[in-house]
Amino acid sequence: MNELEADRTSFPNSTVGRDYWASFLVLSIVATLVYFFGFVGLFIKGTYAQGVCSTAVWAWQAWNPAANQEHSKLVPLMFLGLIWFARDKIRQARKSGSHLGLIFVGAGVLLFLVGARCLQPRLALLSLPFLIYGSVMFLWGRQVARIILFPCAFLVFMIPVAAIEQATFRLQFVITGAVGALSNLVGIRIEAVGTTLTALDGSFNFQIAEGCSGIRSLTAMTMLAAIYVHLTQKELWKKILIFAFSIVFAIAGNVGRIFTVVLVAKWINPELAAGIYHDYSGYVFFPIALAAMLGFSKLVNLCCPTPLVAGSKNHVVPDHD
Repeated sequence: MNELEADRTSFPNSTVGRDYWASFLVLSIVATLVYFFGFVGLFIKGTYAQGVCSTAVWAWQAWNPAANQEHSKLVPLMFLGLIWFARDKIRQARKSGSHLGLIFVGAGVLLFLVGARCLQPRLALLSLPFLIYGSVMFLWGRQVARIILFPCAFLVFMIPVAAIEQATFRLQFVITGAVGALSNLVGIRIEAVGTTLTALDGSFNFQIAEGCSGIRSLTAMTMLAAIYVHLTQKELWKKILIFAFSIVFAIAGNVGRIFTVVLVAKWINPELAAGIYHDYSGYVFFPIALAAMLGFSKLVNLCCPTPLVAGSKNHVVPDHD
């Protein structure tokens, strides 16, 4: 009887001990990440600024409209929103720490060290998803880690990518060529040279600048599409297909916007087209592109419905750690 009572009393104590230990580890990990990412000066502030700054400060400076990276400021908030959205799944998942998480933590630490050694803050930022994912797997196991895999991968959107500038330049040529072809198709004689659209009758001359390339709408569309397919689609091929077509719809929407600018300039007024219409037409065509992506998703699911698996709703995959 005494042994049974001892067992009953020792189990809660051991559980409480594990909870305190897990809480201590979580606080230690958070404090370490905040310190190294937020306070340790490792990277040069900028070309015309003296001194060094932390990874977080460098990232905040890089998230600017001039580099078409202002969307990155929303990524950490969206990451927290995705975690909050999955809170019930996380609560119901089996908690069993896995040492496999240390592999991802080690990869994250290595990326951070290489980034600091080579003065590459992008590598330091790339280490953050690995560190978060690995820490969660180590503390709570693979079931919880699987749930937060997409939110961690979504953090990649916050990394400033130099290739965006090259993509912007290429998009300018794509938009110019497509709008020129459409305009000539409807009888508006236009000469498309480089990133310039010139009416042959001399009525207008438009330069497709970086802001007209559609890189901002393309980035916004890919972020929204990634979240949408993650939350609504079960099959991997559908996620890839819908995400890929979201890029097509974003580019097509911007081509349509610039094409209507040409139509307004030709048939109504060039000043109106280059002014108010140009500035506000994006608020019309981006929702159209977004609606096209949603409609395409509905079409895919109507043509290829996801098969229902009996008992899959309440099925929990065991965690073999």
